[in-house]
Amino acid sequence: MNSEDQKKEEQQTAEQKDVQQDAAGEVKEEKSEAKGPETQAEEKDPKDSAQPEESAGQGSDEKEEENDSQEKKGFFKKKKDPRDEKIEELTDRVKRQMAEFENFRKRTEKEKSTMYEMGARDMIEKILPIIDNFERGLATIPDDAKGTPFAEGMEKIYKQLQKTMEDAGVKVIEAVGKEFDPNLHNAVMHVEDESLGENVVAEELLKGYTYRDSVVRHSMVKVAN
Repeated sequence: MNSEDQKKEEQQTAEQKDVQQDAAGEVKEEKSEAKGPETQAEEKDPKDSAQPEESAGQGSDEKEEENDSQEKKGFFKKKKDPRDEKIEELTDRVKRQMAEFENFRKRTEKEKSTMYEMGARDMIEKILPIIDNFERGLATIPDDAKGTPFAEGMEKIYKQLQKTMEDAGVKVIEAVGKEFDPNLHNAVMHVEDESLGENVVAEELLKGYTYRDSVVRHSMVKVAN
């Protein structure tokens, strides 16, 4: 083989090597381009995934710290003595019983007072006819017999009854010469009398009485004009 043929072969081999190198470079570039986004995503993923893990770790640490602080507070908090609780319970029970007893006492006193008032009123109503009969009997005594022991005895008994009734709170209702009051008087007759004003009591036919400012019996009266 001559020198020219050798040169040609060397050139051909050199050209083949250049072609192979170019082809290999293109293949590498294609592979690098294909792998580029994936590798970038792979590189980014660990960082991105690390952030939530770190935040989750921080959140769990904070919760643990809060739980620890609460446990410490609960540990250092003074526990209530069972004896103090029992004392408070008994004190509350005593207060309730005292309040109930006070209400019972007031209610009993009110009922007792009401019963007393009813009993006293009933007794006064029964005594009033006796007083009326004494007054009628004294009114029938003639003038010449008023100084006799019998008349004087009746007068003393009548005055004693009057005083006893006054001490008990019973009062006579004033009627004659007073203006007619339907709350105190019971008009049974009507007369014309120019000497008296209009609607004035001219005469009392039966005395009326009050007991502690409440009417026990209305006065039976004769009203003028």
